[in-house]
Amino acid sequence: MKTYSFKKEERLKSRKLIEALFREGKAFSVFPYRVVYLPLPSPGKYPVQVGFSASTRRFPKAVDRNRIKRLSREAWRMQKQELYDQLQSQSRQFAVFLIYTDKKIADFSVLQGKISVILKKLATVGE
Repeated sequence: MKTYSFKKEERLKSRKLIEALFREGKAFSVFPYRVVYLPLPSPGKYPVQVGFSASTRRFPKAVDRNRIKRLSREAWRMQKQELYDQLQSQSRQFAVFLIYTDKKIADFSVLQGKISVILKKLATVGE
């Protein structure tokens, strides 16, 4: 059964974990996202904790930043299950941060395709 939720425990909110992620994590780019990830030692209830960001410099209006993050979260929520199943079978866990780098707000269908590519890359990382 597929679950299309995005619960509080799946969100990356720990300041210590975010600092460690940017200090020690690895990164790759799938335009319009820059993805920073860090394998975590102990598997928890959810195999991935994820955060989303859009630059204030590129999008001075909070409405635009919030829209980008909302669309990104929705695309992630709809497609994450395949990655979750694969990581749980291998008992691996990640902290992931997606940074939106484009200067324009992309359509949802474009973002969905890019998130799909990101999920496939994350599934093959560290095998």
